Amino acid sequence: MTAARAGDDSATGGRLPFAATPSDVRGRGFSSRASLPVMEGWIDAAVTPLPPRAVALADLAATLAEGVVLAAPLTAPGDWPPADRAARDGVAVASSDTLGAGSYNPVPLPDAVTVAAGEPMPLGADAILPVECIQTDGPFVEALDSAAPGEGVERQGEGLRGGTVLRVAGHRLRPQDLGLLAALGIDTVRVGARPWVRVVLAGGPRSGPETLGAMLTALVARDGGVVELVGPLPADRTVLAAAYAAPGADLLISAGRTGVGDDDVAPLALADAGGLALHGVALRPGDSAALGTAGGAPAVLLPGEPMACLTAYELLAGRAVRRLAGRDPALPHPAVPAVTVRKLVSEIGCTELHRVRRTADGLVEPVASPHRPGLAGAVLADGFVLIPADSEGVPAGATVTLRCFDGTSL
Repeated sequence: MTAARAGDDSATGGRLPFAATPSDVRGRGFSSRASLPVMEGWIDAAVTPLPPRAVALADLAATLAEGVVLAAPLTAPGDWPPADRAARDGVAVASSDTLGAGSYNPVPLPDAVTVAAGEPMPLGADAILPVECIQTDGPFVEALDSAAPGEGVERQGEGLRGGTVLRVAGHRLRPQDLGLLAALGIDTVRVGARPWVRVVLAGGPRSGPETLGAMLTALVARDGGVVELVGPLPADRTVLAAAYAAPGADLLISAGRTGVGDDDVAPLALADAGGLALHGVALRPGDSAALGTAGGAPAVLLPGEPMACLTAYELLAGRAVRRLAGRDPALPHPAVPAVTVRKLVSEIGCTELHRVRRTADGLVEPVASPHRPGLAGAVLADGFVLIPADSEGVPAGATVTLRCFDGTSL
């Protein structure tokens, strides 16, 4: 059976196209596939966040692009700035010494001190005169303008008060966050774990290049995991079961051989390696996905057809990776409202992912139907729209939620 047909039992009216035996667990639930919420509920119950890790600030900077998420609220250890300081370059003065100063009435400043922005205020000074408001005559400094108390000064605690919650748990750290942490003297931060994810390519030899390894590696990294890539492996139940059950992984993701054909042995191998909990989901594309356990770790089986694999990863496997990493398990794609150019047709009873693109006037139109395989539609799309299982679609001119592929709100 080819990957493109994996899990497609429509031709048999919902009946399994093989003779099921008590030991053959393929296709359980295919005549009435589990809903997406049921699959999500299983993941949420089976997958718990890993313990957070303490990471030096210098090490965080090198991995920030991969996404680093706070595991606990971040609190300012003290006031910032810790003392009054110059907010600009100039001369620190006692404001009372500048009373009446002007360009036609220079006032001597015997106690003036030259300072740069960020330097502590000298004792007795309460204002900063900018350099254009002074003149010098040898060692003498004169004010050409008056300064009010506090002018040009950043007061202690003006930026932050000690105890202020800077960022809550789950916040994805940004470069400016690291800069402030360094300024505050925070050199170690507790952040989410980086789960070890074994990705098994179970498709076996196929015509053309292997397409899933690079995509899944990038997706897992986006969601906070580290990938151990295994395969491609042959469509052999024993070989796959051994790869699934090998110790060391926090999560198993397997791609390919999830359907109901004679060579779709991934569900059988998962049953051997630990257990097959759910096989078949009311999701298009991606309906032959499965959930279970292997070697004591949660496991997600993804279809081998690339677009079905991508869809099932985003909605199922990615949720598991994000939970392990201590992140928000919801979809990571920015959501924005959009209006449809034409109707998005959907089959009731099945959650469908429609690849769409933005038109020049800001509307969205479908690039490919959920039935069409291949990643070309996803590459050409700006994002996707999920049609829930209780809907027959949305009409033209309707407002929908567009989830953007590129991580921006367009």
